[in-house]
Amino acid sequence: MPTLQFKGKNIIWNHHLAVPFHTLDEVPELHYQPEKANGNMIIEGDNLIGLKALLPLFTNKIKCVFIDPPYNTGNDVEEGKSWVYSDNVNNPLIKDWLGKEVSRDDLTRHDKWLCMIVPRLKLLKELLHDDGAIFIAIDDNEYASLKMIMDEIFLEENFVANIVWQARKSVQNDTDISVNHNYILVYGKNRRQTDRRLKEINAERWYQMPGFVFRPLLLDKSKFSNPDDDPRGPWKADPFDAPHIRENLTYTIINPNTGKEYLPPKGRCWRTEEKNYEKLMKDNRILFGKKGTSGPQLKVFWDDKKEYGEVETSWWGEGSADTYLNEDFDFEAVSEWTNYGTTTSGSKMLQFLFDSEKVFNNPKPVELLKHIIKQTTGKNDVILDSFAGSGTTMNAVMELNKEDNGNRQCIMVQMTEKTVTEPEKNICQNITRERIVRAIDKFSYESGLKYYRLGIPLDAETMLAGQLPTYNQFAKYVYYLCTGENLQAEDKINEANFYVGEYGKQAIYLVYKQDYETLARLALNLTLAEKIKEQQPGKKRIVYAPSCFLDEEYLTDNQIEYVGIPYNLFQRNQ
Repeated sequence: MPTLQFKGKNIIWNHHLAVPFHTLDEVPELHYQPEKANGNMIIEGDNLIGLKALLPLFTNKIKCVFIDPPYNTGNDVEEGKSWVYSDNVNNPLIKDWLGKEVSRDDLTRHDKWLCMIVPRLKLLKELLHDDGAIFIAIDDNEYASLKMIMDEIFLEENFVANIVWQARKSVQNDTDISVNHNYILVYGKNRRQTDRRLKEINAERWYQMPGFVFRPLLLDKSKFSNPDDDPRGPWKADPFDAPHIRENLTYTIINPNTGKEYLPPKGRCWRTEEKNYEKLMKDNRILFGKKGTSGPQLKVFWDDKKEYGEVETSWWGEGSADTYLNEDFDFEAVSEWTNYGTTTSGSKMLQFLFDSEKVFNNPKPVELLKHIIKQTTGKNDVILDSFAGSGTTMNAVMELNKEDNGNRQCIMVQMTEKTVTEPEKNICQNITRERIVRAIDKFSYESGLKYYRLGIPLDAETMLAGQLPTYNQFAKYVYYLCTGENLQAEDKINEANFYVGEYGKQAIYLVYKQDYETLARLALNLTLAEKIKEQQPGKKRIVYAPSCFLDEEYLTDNQIEYVGIPYNLFQRNQ
């Protein structure tokens, strides 16, 4: 597979591993109706650090990721609105990039953009559920580079589609061609390789099969009619031939009206065996064109096909379907057909929420995000947007939950984007959060949110300076370090007994206190070990502690594995 080479690739390819975990600290005064939050989170801070902080909580749990990263046009640099490379990579080349706006005439702008996006994509992949998918909005400036790097990170076989979204309807008259579209690049974490289409033959298992696949759209009833008053209801004519050549599906069909003989078109065959064809004829399911003088066609009835829907297309613009199949839908109702919104409709929604004030450029429309979420999630899934911007994604989740009585959870990460000239700027608080609060009030959503800021890094320097996480924060981090998975039973954490949780045949303990002086005296000693032995009999005990006073023979005989807390906490006393 061809790979994309760019300046700095070897430096940042594994940078996400070096990013320290940070705590996620609640900001209660910025919560809104937290009793109705249902897991909705807004995280203020750098999204690379934010994604790393989410790993101990949401690894392999996110069903749908939508991101709208900087398009890297370089056009707004004079207005101070262009993006700035800000990742703290410890390398002279990267450090020279820090804090500088990326302009169109910057010969390294594509390199900088790729160095920014790659570590974030790697963390997003870890957070994605095995059956989840990522949707990335992008334009022509970085589409080609993004496609190649996604093939490398997510693998070619997991590419789903390049959706073309009609982002604007007006024509730009000051150029030779008006670009009215953006792309939405879609990858599954593990795309389903077989049985992608819901059919009669796989209906019982289709929704339970592993791997990401688009859900079927509602079958468009307007495509069906009943000109012959067939008692079975509306129908449409489909071709009777099928791809490939199979001997048992190649035979002569005679038009009973004209006597003309028909064989399948070159390189194709009929869609069923001859004996089944005869049954279809007797059942009035074969026709020969409107005038009865053409080749064979199959009558496909609405009633037979409505449960299986129809296939999504890669063109999302005016006239596309907005509704997909679900068990509660009234199939006898007229199909709903609409567009997916444009940046204009996104702007109008935002201006409506902010009392006609323009607070954000080119926001995504709620209609677009609703469709993505409907097509990829169930009613209890988690959605993540780590370039939250104006907050459209959470708005769409709340709107969809209201429509179908869903219980979806949304997580958004957004920087403040403050600058030297605007030190008080805070997009996350003043736009992202504010938009959701206003939407909840104006649309009567039975929902709320909790607001978080990125806290201290869980690294040696910070801890040696006396800044220590809470026991629960550190416990969840340690559990993730030990297992690579999230701690589910947080309520079972017992600080008094140093108990964190269980994983298979292992019980995990953390000897830790959020007080440096106390922590400096803690160790896995004989008294503590004997106490731990009494708990979780039959399981191996993995004990994280600052130090250990027991020999290897004792630990082995008693099925205890000691793991040093990954910081030399006693260094400060030397």
